[in-house]
This record gives sequence, C-alpha cells and structure tokens, in this order.
Amino acid sequence: MAGLHARFAHRFGRSEPRERALDYLQGLVAPLEKKNGWTLAEQVGQLRPDGVQRLLNLSDWDENAVRDDVRDFVVETIGAKDAVLIADDTGFLKKGTKSAGVQRQYSGTAGRTENCQIGTFLAYASARGRALIDRELYLPASWTDDRDRCRAAGIDDEICFATKNEHFRRMLQRAIDAGVPFAWVTADEAYGQVKHTRFWLEQRKVAYVMATKVNDTVVTTGWAEARVDELIAALPRQRWKRLSGGPGAHGERVYDWARVAIRPCWEDGFGHWVLARRSVSDPTEIAYYVCYGPASSRLKD
Repeated sequence: MAGLHARFAHRFGRSEPRERALDYLQGLVAPLEKKNGWTLAEQVGQLRPDGVQRLLNLSDWDENAVRDDVRDFVVETIGAKDAVLIADDTGFLKKGTKSAGVQRQYSGTAGRTENCQIGTFLAYASARGRALIDRELYLPASWTDDRDRCRAAGIDDEICFATKNEHFRRMLQRAIDAGVPFAWVTADEAYGQVKHTRFWLEQRKVAYVMATKVNDTVVTTGWAEARVDELIAALPRQRWKRLSGGPGAHGERVYDWARVAIRPCWEDGFGHWVLARRSVSDPTEIAYYVCYGPASSRLKD
C-alpha cells in the first residue's frame, strides 16, 4: 500500500492531503460492508469524516495525473503482453439530485432503474492479477444541457455529453498512447453490438472479443449478411469443443465453444469470427461474440 501511495503522493502539494490520501486508500481496500465517509474515517482511527471529505471536495490535486500514476503502477506490477483490457460500466446508488450525473437510470448493480450515477471503467487483467486502470463519469444529456447545474456540481463547461462507447474508446486510446501491454480487448454487448466501435478497434489493429446480441448481423465469407445465431446454428455438432473459460468462484468455468469465420477479406494477418459459448447444463443458453484478431488464433485462444 505504501508503495502505491508513494507513486502519487507528490501530486498533493501539502502534507495533510497527502496523509489523508493514504488513509483513504487504506479505507477503500479494507473489508468493510459499507464504505462512506464515516466508515472510512473509523477504519483509519478518525472520529469524524471531515478529513476524508476535505480530501475529496476541497483539496487541490490532479485526479487524471493520479489515474495515470495508478495505471503505470498496475502495468509495472502485473503487466504482461498477453493481458486483456475489459470495459464495463456500473451504477452507484444515490438519494439526492446534486451528485454529478445522478438521475433515474438503469443500474446493472441494482438490476433495475434507480436514482444513481454511472461510471464507465477500463480494467486490466493478466495471469498475475487484475485492477482498474481508467474511469469516466457518465453525464446524461439532462446534465450536459443544463450548464448551471453542471457548474454547481463542479463540472467544467468544456465537458460535453459523451456516450459510454465514446468513454470506452477514449479510455482505450489513453492506454494505447501510454504503451500499456495487452493482447485482447473485451466488453459486454452494450459495447460489442456497436459496429462503429468494432470498426474503430479494427482501424487500430486492436484484437477483440466483443459480446453481441443474438440478432446482430455480420458479413459472411461469401459477402452475404447473416445473423450471428443463424451462423452458429448451421454448424455441425463436431465443431463444438468443450473448454474451460478459466477458474471461477465455484471452480473451472466449463462451456461448449464454437466459431465460424466471417468477412470475405482478411488483411494484415488478422481474421474475423463469430464465437459462441453454450451452457453445458442448458444447451439453449448461448452467448454470442464478434471477434477480430491474429489469423492464427485458435479456438482456445
């Protein structure tokens, strides 16, 4: 913990916020059931949350520079050439109306529409560990169209509306520019079904496995357009292989997998596929992915 704190301590000009940052970091990783100003303060031996609140609300520090410091620390600690970058968003439930970006919107955390903030995140995973390396706060149009409300919440005037897919591309570009080592990018269908996001990745020769909806369409090797589920349904039984998706909380995550090549033209040593993951216990439960990567990639890759 002290090693990580040392990486960004210089971002705080005064000793008090520098020390508070370490307290806050220790509180964040503590096994607390609920984490708020009061519980974090108690965890580090403070009677009140004033210090933590001053750090977050009033202290002068460059959060983007700290973000980059943390990313560099992650790469140095668990970085690997075969690592995977993962995009996802999550909701933070709120009761008021003043927190930046808060409104009634769908939260995957709650599984329903709630009053919440939404954050978009980029995670880094390798055989050596996993960690978040970037983030963006989703600001609905109801916020970006109301500049007075934004100013009251501390949101700069130059911050405009951006979709979560734009956040994803922005964060990934920062990782590429910083030379973060990785082999693949993955995300759920909220990102994977957006074709211009897939095209953006291909323009940069970024290999991906992106989840998509069952009725998504792709261009086949014969120049036709077909649904991903129909392509997979047409495969013979022997094309399915039972493979582990890696260890999970309850042991190996074993599924049946199959893929079919798509696109008539493969360029620069890269290929395109539709990949399917089928439940062993319920063969009707199938997830679909659109993939782009080295032409030599095997199914188990």
